[in-house]
Amino acid sequence: MRILFDIVGQTLRTLWAHKLRSFLTMFGIAWGVGSLLLLVGVGEGFRSGNRRQLATLGEDIMFISSGVAPSVDGQRSGLRPYQITYDDYVAIHDEAKMIRNVGPALGRGDIRAVSNFGNMAGGVQGVTPEFGKIRYIPLKAGRWINDLDNQQSRHVAILGTEVVKNLFPGEPALGATILLNGIRFEVVGLVDQIGRGDNVGQNSQIYIPIETAFMRFPYTGVSDLRAVGYIVYQPRTREEHEEAKAEIHKIIGRRHNFDWRNKDSFNERDTIKSAESVGKIFDAMNLFLGSVGLVTLALGAIGIINIMLVSVSERTPEIGLRKALGATNRTVLVQFFLEGAFLTLFSGGVGILFAAALMTALAQLPSPPGFDTPRLAPSSAALSVGALALAGVIAGLYPARKAASLQPVEALRKD
Repeated sequence: MRILFDIVGQTLRTLWAHKLRSFLTMFGIAWGVGSLLLLVGVGEGFRSGNRRQLATLGEDIMFISSGVAPSVDGQRSGLRPYQITYDDYVAIHDEAKMIRNVGPALGRGDIRAVSNFGNMAGGVQGVTPEFGKIRYIPLKAGRWINDLDNQQSRHVAILGTEVVKNLFPGEPALGATILLNGIRFEVVGLVDQIGRGDNVGQNSQIYIPIETAFMRFPYTGVSDLRAVGYIVYQPRTREEHEEAKAEIHKIIGRRHNFDWRNKDSFNERDTIKSAESVGKIFDAMNLFLGSVGLVTLALGAIGIINIMLVSVSERTPEIGLRKALGATNRTVLVQFFLEGAFLTLFSGGVGILFAAALMTALAQLPSPPGFDTPRLAPSSAALSVGALALAGVIAGLYPARKAASLQPVEALRKD
């Protein structure tokens, strides 16, 4: 232990004797480690923000809505529109084997919502009970739509947080009555806040049974009065999403008389595929940003090697005297190795602490839409520690071997 303290003391004296050179070298190491963590942390912030955005929709969900198909199979001219309907949902529910949940939605954005305390233009969604299992709709109070609500076309409604703020400012909403285009509905459930401020649209929704929506607020200008806006579903497993999509295509193509293999005929969104694509982009971003940080760290390590070589050159007479008094090559090698490793690890530790403190401070600030503040990724921290240890070994070992190889007589002659 005493030898270790002596080495640390000698290292500090050497650093103090060349303050500017030592500071710049240590700054290079600290900057390399800090930049590695910060750059990867920025990438993780983008990745986390994207995951958060997708989480506000639901887990492993896929959408399909109305599209256009060729009037004659095999031709791309003369397209005809087709409308997704409730009967399409029933066929998918009964026939598709690769999905675990499926639900239709009839969305209207032109419904006037009125209460005793306020009014607003609300977005109304007619849905089935399964819809709440697929989309992320956390209930704060009350209940969700059930089968009897649909079977009996009940006039019940579940309100989002923005709807509650506008229609019931400071007043109890659960159990109250609202008017939707003049039609009375009872509030049976309240939805908790979804996401942050960038999800106003989702928090401004009013959910009612889809059979009630067909009866009271059907789409106009369509040939089928039971047309829906879209169908949302979840594959049986995340890995089977392409198979589930193909199964849906076959059912829709058969029911609307077009070739299901024509992908241009479908208007859909696959959040699983989107997440995988974005994940690959973020992986490439992390690789690039991490490489930049590692290059900076390598340059800092070269600086450490340089300062240690200068230290060996300046302390050549000291090394010769110690070896003449009986110091072994191993003793000299250990001393200079520990000096280089200490210098590298100390500088890297400062960089890690600085990056962690900065990311902690940034975490207190509000995040912009689709982006989370930089965060310390365990993988980047482990990479930094590993790279730092490697840099310390290289920075300490090469100068130490050079110092240990000096012959006592030649070293003393340079005094």
